[in-house]
Amino acid sequence: MPARDLRLLLRSRDFRSLLAVRLLSQGADGVYQVALATHVVFSPEQQTSPVAIASAMAVLLLPYSLLGPFTGVLLDRWRRRQVLLFGNALRAVLALVTAALITGAAPGWLFYVSALSVTAVNRFVLAGLSAALPHVVHGDRLVLANSLTPTAGTLAATAGGGLAFAVRLIGPDTDALVVLLAAALYLTSALTALRMAPGRLGPRTLPPRRGPAVAVRDTACGLMAGARHLAERRAAGSALGAMAVLRFCYGALTVMVLMLCRYAWSDGTSQGVALLGLAVVVSGAGYFLAAVLTPWAVARHTPLGWIAVCAGTAAVLVPALGLSFAPGPVLTVAFVLGLTTQSAKIATDTVVQLSVDDAFRGRGFALYDVLFNVAFVAAAGVTALVLPSNGISVALVLATALLYAVVAVAMPRCARRAAA
Repeated sequence: MPARDLRLLLRSRDFRSLLAVRLLSQGADGVYQVALATHVVFSPEQQTSPVAIASAMAVLLLPYSLLGPFTGVLLDRWRRRQVLLFGNALRAVLALVTAALITGAAPGWLFYVSALSVTAVNRFVLAGLSAALPHVVHGDRLVLANSLTPTAGTLAATAGGGLAFAVRLIGPDTDALVVLLAAALYLTSALTALRMAPGRLGPRTLPPRRGPAVAVRDTACGLMAGARHLAERRAAGSALGAMAVLRFCYGALTVMVLMLCRYAWSDGTSQGVALLGLAVVVSGAGYFLAAVLTPWAVARHTPLGWIAVCAGTAAVLVPALGLSFAPGPVLTVAFVLGLTTQSAKIATDTVVQLSVDDAFRGRGFALYDVLFNVAFVAAAGVTALVLPSNGISVALVLATALLYAVVAVAMPRCARRAAA
């Protein structure tokens, strides 16, 4: 029974500690990301457009996403507990720098460099959390753990975002205060990692220390080996490809909702911030329902089959509700996307963890992270070309629905090939 398995999971001290690190770290992410979003989109001095949003996403995500596979190689060479400890401590310091830049009205490029640095370290922390999970959870409870931990982290990020929105509504000049809150949460997460022994989260064996030139060469070779390892696992490759498409659709619709909140539904002031905050909350409710449904659904449909169901649901409901471009139906779409995207992510996490050997697992999740972010940035770039400033585009809604339908049709065939 899931309830019994959940009790057994929570009895593990190291599992609880890893979960606490995730909750605090992703809660801080939610606070920090909302601070950046509201500073870029809703600050009175900003003239927001789809191109501006796409540029911000590219600056924050793309450079380190392209370098992301190297994080996996390093994760397979470093103690993952240490990555969680020092990574979150470093992000606390970098968040303080961001707050200082906001207060000092620093040039935009300097602000983005600071934010980019926080995002860079985030690549290590999130991939490390996923790669560490099998070391504290037995394989027969891994689906449940993947339902609980990433989803709980996403809910923590949603709660952090909601808290940031609440602070932001106090006034237009509170972005620096919100970033300071994120810094405090990052530091608390780092200290929580100390509850686990340094070697508890793997990897089980560490390669010998070598000089910088040899390390660079080994990193490149390790990256190629990780890519080959993933290519040999058909189930993992299919799940990652489907997740990239779903993430692309999610990114495109996210930009649409941002522009609707900024212009179509409000005058760009506190009303727009409140509507965007509400979209985050209802999407978080979808994440929560995904955690409840996915263990049962994966047992019934298999992970790849559940991804197909999620994509098919989105293919039907996104145009049925989204083409009205009214707040109520579009906020319902946000709930549907939270449910389907998080459900598919839980299934994908499980496939990767079960299909990829532990020695390659850090690289596997780093590549996963690259696909996740590149797909999101690509969606923002494409959306910037077709989306008007008010956020209303029938073509965009229909195109995303078509992509969801393609995934829904393709996944059963991929599942059969993987099983062959």
